[in-house]
Amino acid sequence: MLALLALAPAFAADAPATTDAPATTDAPATTDAPATTDAPATTDAPGAFRLNTPGRGFEVRLAAELGFVGVLSHIIQFDRDGTEFDYVKEGGQDVLFPFARAEAGFSWRRSHAVLVYQPLLLQGDVTLQDELVVDDVVFEEGTPIRARYNFPYFRGSYLYDVLPSPEHELSFGIAVQLRNATIDFASLDGEALVSNRDIGIVPLLAGRYEGPVSKHIWWGAEATGFYAPIKYLNGDDNGVVGAILDASVRIGVSPRAGVRPYVNARYVGGGAEGTSDESTPPGDGYNNNWLHTLAISAGTQFR
Repeated sequence: MLALLALAPAFAADAPATTDAPATTDAPATTDAPATTDAPATTDAPGAFRLNTPGRGFEVRLAAELGFVGVLSHIIQFDRDGTEFDYVKEGGQDVLFPFARAEAGFSWRRSHAVLVYQPLLLQGDVTLQDELVVDDVVFEEGTPIRARYNFPYFRGSYLYDVLPSPEHELSFGIAVQLRNATIDFASLDGEALVSNRDIGIVPLLAGRYEGPVSKHIWWGAEATGFYAPIKYLNGDDNGVVGAILDASVRIGVSPRAGVRPYVNARYVGGGAEGTSDESTPPGDGYNNNWLHTLAISAGTQFR
């Protein structure tokens, strides 16, 4: 067909009836029509956001959550002769608090590395209904105090996916968490303050699942935690019993490639009981601290 088209002008040139017809030789409309050659609409159209280029062999993942957290129960006691204090009933933790979480991950084949930052600040101003003794410091009944419980943590995890399916992930691994606790009881008149601070490294076990429900809906669950009644395993060098659990379940949508919004329910809890060898007066180093929370949040994954 192309050969016939190429020969057509030659036959037309030999035909004397058409040599004097300039209208056909000078018609530039078909040679200069740029509309079909320069159409940029399809090449320059912006595409959906993607953090990762498909097919490059590794993947970077980012996620962030915002919401609120409620305290299901929380008790604390410093010093064996001290008061067991109920934060929910007496310490202003009977309300909702802001919740935020940031996560970054790197995946290569079936291996996953994850970094998490989780702030947790619970604070209330209350008037004591009963006498409170913290590390030998006495807060009299009727004293206005500020009870501040600040427990942010940083965590790094490594997980391995045991499923070969690219649509489903079932991963198990280990994690290391850095606890960074500050627990204050302060009278609002500035006369008394007890502050307990602690930094420690805790080894954990981790697991997670993620898979599709339908073409644009997915769900996932994850859990990281440990129970350590044995010394050294809980970040201390004595027989302190410690436990922690960070577990969640979520459901999300995939409106476009690379962006995955979701809603999440998360339990964060744990604590410790025992006597620390690194305590300083006042007090004998004993503490009994158990916290249970539930957070509801909305988040987005970027891939």
